[in-house]
Formats: sequence, structure tokens, C-alpha cells
Amino acid sequence: MRLTIGHLYPDLLNLYGDRGNIQCLQKRLAWRGIEPEVKAVHAGDKIDFSKLDLVLLGGGSDREQKLVCRYLKKVKQSFREYVEDGGVVLAVCGGYQLLGNYYKTNQTTIEGLEILDIHTEWKVKRLTGNIVVRSKLFQHPVVGFENHSGRTYIGNYTPLGQVISGQGNTGKSGQEGIIYKNLIGTYLHGPLLPKNPEVCDYLLEHALRWKYRRKIVLEPLSDVLEQRANRYIAEGAM
Repeated sequence: MRLTIGHLYPDLLNLYGDRGNIQCLQKRLAWRGIEPEVKAVHAGDKIDFSKLDLVLLGGGSDREQKLVCRYLKKVKQSFREYVEDGGVVLAVCGGYQLLGNYYKTNQTTIEGLEILDIHTEWKVKRLTGNIVVRSKLFQHPVVGFENHSGRTYIGNYTPLGQVISGQGNTGKSGQEGIIYKNLIGTYLHGPLLPKNPEVCDYLLEHALRWKYRRKIVLEPLSDVLEQRANRYIAEGAM
């Protein structure tokens, strides 16, 4: 088997080690004998979502988000169709914000891709630090690092999970991230996936099922070191 991962604008969206998410996806596929292929999409490149099985949209500054949004607007209809069809997406921080209707900063309003009916508003106080989230999808806590001035309001969408320690989407809602079909949006950097192998395998399994249109269950890996890292953050934050 083979899985193609689209890394959108790694030259612009790569805060706090988010490139490590790509490395984690590659390794956990290779360890199982599945061939990973990474297609990096840079500024000005054409995107054919039909050739991608999993898409990563990382985090960036407000300036970089504006640049990326300008490129993605040209393909927002095909991106929306990819998501609606069940295509797998991990959107982190700035990438998460871009999926909504808009991001109102302290200086301007960045028009979003309108893939999700959510929006983000800038506040003076940054929400920073380690964060621990309890999600119904996973046995272990989801852990990471957040650093954002934006407050993302998800309405009636399902959150990735409930905040145990940290701030999450707004600092007040008690919710973190969003789940929509096979899309995960989140503020968790760090990078997210090496410390949360369950999340990584969730994305990979759904991407393989979506590509091959049949039920695929990944064989378990040892994950001793990964769970040790997860536990260290979870216990230290609470």
C-alpha cells in the first residue's frame, strides 16, 4: 500500500516544529510496511486534491496566513469538495483558523476559505503554554503546546476534546479544536503527532480507508517512548 501526504506551504506554515508531524506520519507508515509519499506544495504550485490522501496545513503568523489564503482561495472549491468527500485533513493553529469564514486581527480581517462555518477573533492576551485535552476518540490525553492570540468560535461543531489543562479554542469554552468528517483542526503544536501516536494513527487509518474504500485497521506499534512523552506533559500540566 501507498499513502500520499500533501504538505501545504511548508515554507510559510511551520511554527513550533509542525514539520515533525510529517516525519511522524512517514515513520508510522514505513514501520508498518506502507510506502509514504510526501508532496510539498509551495507558493504558486498547483494543488490537485484528487492526488492527495492526507493534507497537512500548519501554523504561521498573520502575515503568512494572508499569503497562504491568497493562494488557497484559487482552489477553495476543490478543497471544500475534498473535505466533504471525506478527505483527511490536519489543520494546526493558523491552518485551523484559515478554514473558517474569517480571522479578525487587531489590524485587519483575513477572509477565510469558508470550508467550516467558524470564525476567529484576535484578543490582546495570548493563550500560551502546555495543554492537555480529553477526547472521546482516544484512550490517552491529547497533549501539545499552544500559543495563539486568536479565539476560534466553532458553534455547534464537535470539538476535538475538552480542555483538562490549558486554554483551547477561546480560553473560556473549555473546548479545543474541531472534528468535522475526517478533518481535525487544533491549536496544538509541539509538534502534535509524535506525542500523540493515537491521533497520528487515527489520521492514517482514515486516510487509508478513504483511499482504498475499505476497512483498514493498522497493526499496533510499541509506542513506549511516545507514551512516555505524552504522560510527561500530561502529568506536568495538571
